[in-house]
Amino acid sequence: MTSTDASTEDTLDLQLPEEFVALLGQERRDRAEADAPTREDLLDRVADWGPTLTPEGVFQLVPVHVERDVPLIARWMNDPAVAAFWELTGPPGVTEDHVRAQLAGDGRSVPCVGVLEGVPMSYWEVYRADLDPLARYCPVRPHDTGLHLLIGDSADRGQGLGTTLLRAVTDLVLARRPACTRVLAEPDVRNTPSVAAFLGAGYRFSSEVDLPAKRAALMIRERSSGARP
Repeated sequence: MTSTDASTEDTLDLQLPEEFVALLGQERRDRAEADAPTREDLLDRVADWGPTLTPEGVFQLVPVHVERDVPLIARWMNDPAVAAFWELTGPPGVTEDHVRAQLAGDGRSVPCVGVLEGVPMSYWEVYRADLDPLARYCPVRPHDTGLHLLIGDSADRGQGLGTTLLRAVTDLVLARRPACTRVLAEPDVRNTPSVAAFLGAGYRFSSEVDLPAKRAALMIRERSSGARP
């Protein structure tokens, strides 16, 4: 037997199960995501804000990871109650394009999944209102921060959960962003449950504003004069 024959016989043609290959690929993606530097934003690093305790449990805003989160967010977007105001119905690619546009930007808007007691249950966009097109339609101040929110599953709506989370996230914004003196929101005036949730979370109705895609109720919560930044 030649040395060539021996080396050939010592080589194994190893066929791994497809499930195992997929698992290895996911582990590599997870490691790459963990090792990648945290994306900078213009909102004092939302990724570092950490969890906050609410009456419903521990809640945290987790910046969106496209492969992990878009399928779930897209399912939420296709709920008729959500679609009426977000207008992102269709295949996951519609939601993915919406999210990627923010991730590819300069950091003025950060899309997040809201995780309550370890369960992803809401979608949020935290954005710089003073750098947003909103500033063309109403007076804003430097570092004003805006919020968009949807509660994912219908079972979680209508129970006051939105109000609870809005209050917690607004407190978190004001605690983590010392330069921010106001948090804004502009829900569609027809979305009365959303307007009510903001009012319940301590916002005041400022005015109705005509935006390109809707007539909005401008909601504002200001940092109280005695509050510590």
